[in-house]
Amino acid sequence: MTTKIAIQGIKGSFHHQVVKEYFSENVDIDECLSFEELIDSLIAGKSDQAVMAIENSIAGPIIPNYALIDKNNLHIIGEHYLNIQQNLMALKGQKIEDIKEVHSHPMALLQCMDFLKQYPNIKLVEDKDTAETARRIQEKQLTGIAAIASQTAADMYDLDIIAPAIQTIKNNMTRFVIIKKQNSFLPESEINRASVKFELDHKRGSLAAVLNVMSDCKLNLTKIQSLPKIETPWKYSFFVDVTFEKYEDYAKAKALLTIMAEYFKVLGEYRNTRP
Repeated sequence: MTTKIAIQGIKGSFHHQVVKEYFSENVDIDECLSFEELIDSLIAGKSDQAVMAIENSIAGPIIPNYALIDKNNLHIIGEHYLNIQQNLMALKGQKIEDIKEVHSHPMALLQCMDFLKQYPNIKLVEDKDTAETARRIQEKQLTGIAAIASQTAADMYDLDIIAPAIQTIKNNMTRFVIIKKQNSFLPESEINRASVKFELDHKRGSLAAVLNVMSDCKLNLTKIQSLPKIETPWKYSFFVDVTFEKYEDYAKAKALLTIMAEYFKVLGEYRNTRP
């Protein structure tokens, strides 16, 4: 039976590229226009797993996505890091001198602004999706228009890359997580990363005490982010990622934090694949 994977965007997007790299077997793709639609696909059983961007090395964490995972009681079962390479592509035979407009997602345009400034006569047009722009150029045979998108999109929609890797910051990594409705239980010996959420009493030293426990239990804190509790003014939830060498160290910290925190929840325990 073929596994169905929900992604944000269409085939040829960076989410689709992650699917191709992460899953060894053949999979079907459920294309979703938004992260909310992606979550709905999982909950309704339209898809078995989903790929979701969660953090970028330049822009930082995508906190609303952590909140979506938490709110819908989904489980992080894995992660994948993708080096984001933005490429300028157009119909075969087109050269940079032929291009009058560049269409792409606003974030992609922003990431490539130093390159684009070299061509002041080219009009920049914001679009909803990088891969969708590439597909439209091919389907409508649009000359004089280029897209900024992934290598996967260029291959899928048979476009020529007329300028590769045009992003300003060359080392631009995005971390994606693999999520499911049911947890996938790995052997403890293979687990060395966890994503957790906790809430603390609003008193002096409460967060410091939790961080001390993590340090004492040999956990490496790789990310901490607070998110306001909408229903309780001035109260915050903390989303934390930790790595560790021994599961028993993490298990000890987990037991202590369950006692110390007003609320404690594990979002996922999985393999650390950070390059």
